[in-house]
Amino acid sequence: MAEANETPAPARPSLLRSHGGGPAPVSFLELFFDLVYVFAITQISHFVLAHESWLGLAQAGLIFAAVWWAWVYTTWATNWADPERVQVRIMLLAVMFASLVMAVAIPHAFDGNGLLFAVSYVANQVGRSVFLAYIMARDRHVSARSMVRITALFTITGCLWIAGAFAAEGAVRLAWWTAAMALEYAGPILGFRLPFLGRVSPSEWVISGAHMAERCALFIIIALGEEIVVTGATFAGQSATAPHTLAFAAAFTGSVLMWWIYFDVGAKRGAELIEHHEEPGRIARNAYTYLHIPIVAGIVGTAVADEMLLAHPEARTEPALILAMCGGGAVYLAGVGLFKRFANPFRNFPLSHRYGLVLLALLAVWSAYAEPPALVSGWLAVGILALVTAWEWGSFHGGWVERLENRLGPVGRYMRRVSDRAEDKRTRRFGSKPD
Repeated sequence: MAEANETPAPARPSLLRSHGGGPAPVSFLELFFDLVYVFAITQISHFVLAHESWLGLAQAGLIFAAVWWAWVYTTWATNWADPERVQVRIMLLAVMFASLVMAVAIPHAFDGNGLLFAVSYVANQVGRSVFLAYIMARDRHVSARSMVRITALFTITGCLWIAGAFAAEGAVRLAWWTAAMALEYAGPILGFRLPFLGRVSPSEWVISGAHMAERCALFIIIALGEEIVVTGATFAGQSATAPHTLAFAAAFTGSVLMWWIYFDVGAKRGAELIEHHEEPGRIARNAYTYLHIPIVAGIVGTAVADEMLLAHPEARTEPALILAMCGGGAVYLAGVGLFKRFANPFRNFPLSHRYGLVLLALLAVWSAYAEPPALVSGWLAVGILALVTAWEWGSFHGGWVERLENRLGPVGRYMRRVSDRAEDKRTRRFGSKPD
């Protein structure tokens, strides 16, 4: 029998972060982990280029959805688990290896490497979720209930992934995997509702909002970095003729403008919203887990367009280039606009982004009809992004109307009166202000 004054055994140290919803630093291991996803996004871009058909585009979309889902769930995991603990590091490195295998299998995911892709993806999602469920239950963490449901969901959908890998190749496999992906994407919206287990509320997801915002911003950098890599690698393998040099300049300028459009206003506003919101888990789900999907997808699309443009800058604008260039740019602008609308106190979609979408649609129609040189269409697309960037920057950094009012005298004052009347009309109608 133990003596009354015997020292009790020390409690096991927690493997979870102790941020309590406050700031949590991004670790070096998380940055190291992201390197795999630079490769994964490059693989997706090459997959699109190798499968220029509607079926190929659907397959690429499914692969992108899986890659994003694997990354974002790991981001949620590192928001809770402490990467400085050895056990967590081992888990992350194992997930990193599974992600690398998944990325390697991407080019032939719908033919010879289907089983490799599916097994690595399922091992990634189920293995990480089991680990999180265990350490959360051990510490009686408020989100433990959610993690048990997430583990159950990935186990169920994992069966569909494996079944799809054994199914016929091509469209049949796409159908199996789309069903699995649809169930997984519906999970957070439905509160991971499962039979006999009920559902959970986002209020139970105690996370560090600052960490989530920083991690997603870093993934945007990853995607833009992949676009820069594609641009540089493609140009390096060509002769430095005037058309190729101009195409290289257009691709680089477009990447810079896409960075500016996201980071000048959107990233800061989103970070401030999630850091101070009473339910950061809800913001993390809506604004970051879901609304960042079209942002990253748009960057991947424009990376494909850059490679096409650099390969044949003097050729006529082909439908595939129009789809990648105008479609990718439109998806990006729409995604960033919705993200900014979510983080905007007036809840309005930026006017500059709205007109940018209209101009991209007009450019797509004109390019399809007139079939101009690819270089012309490429620079016009860059010009549209430049217009959106300048419009938004001027609106939030002193205002273009105010600048013109000071410089153009009576004309500027007239423009100011017209602008004020239009803003008052819009405010009365929509209850918001344009950017």
